Amino acid sequence: MTPERDSRPSAFRWPVRVYYEDTDAGGIVYYANYLKFMERARTEWLRAMGVDVNEWALRTGQGFVVRSAHLNFIKPGYLGDELLVSVEPTVQKKASVTVFQRVSNGSEALCEGEIRLAFVELKTMRPRALPEFMI
Repeated sequence: MTPERDSRPSAFRWPVRVYYEDTDAGGIVYYANYLKFMERARTEWLRAMGVDVNEWALRTGQGFVVRSAHLNFIKPGYLGDELLVSVEPTVQKKASVTVFQRVSNGSEALCEGEIRLAFVELKTMRPRALPEFMI
């Protein structure tokens, strides 16, 4: 599976296959796993910008933390589905960025969310200005 960019220049999409471990006893994606899919897509979004989050954190002592997450569950995903998870920045402040994320199966949205990421000094959790690659 390879990443895709959609027609909007700021949107990034990452494919995710639903595995057995992602589902409940009925073969439906367990609700908390949508957050995991979104996290994975954000990591790959940063990687597509040339940023390895682990290397960045080790080198600078800085990184992103989730400040808030607001999700809407629309339709279920199922075992074996190949989903696309999008990441689209919507609001950028000095030390944070808010992204809109959608998990979809084809043209059908399954889950949508607004995730606010704070950029911090990891030892102290104090806010830091967003790095150049985000501006």
